[in-house]
Amino acid sequence: MIKKIEHLGIAVKSIEATLPIYETLFSAEFYKEEIVESEGVRTAFIRVGESKIELVEATNEDSPIAKFLSKSKGGFHHVAFEVDDLDAELERLAAEGFQLIHQSPKDGADNKRIAFLHPKSTAGLLVELCQEKNDDNEI
Repeated sequence: MIKKIEHLGIAVKSIEATLPIYETLFSAEFYKEEIVESEGVRTAFIRVGESKIELVEATNEDSPIAKFLSKSKGGFHHVAFEVDDLDAELERLAAEGFQLIHQSPKDGADNKRIAFLHPKSTAGLLVELCQEKNDDNEI
């Protein structure tokens, strides 16, 4: 079951160049930065009230973010929803006919297990589903 919007992902060419803009806009400082090797990205998170903004920068030319940035100037990339049980949610959505980019969860940023749904099956929106990692669901 989807619990809430976990974060909004914004693709950027440079976190260093973009982060000060968002810190000033939201009057907030970033709280976490990390590299997610499996996705070929570097991320930086800013907390805005109960919500989060994830700035996502490509770390290699083959990453999905690099491909996205080659077609656009950057900007809104995806919306992430927190779920109770990521495995069960993927199974449910696949049975409902949604196209899964990831058939099973993988490690993501900010201590999350993640999986994406293809925009072709979600009316053009790239959807990330995520669940907090714990001892029961480690990948």
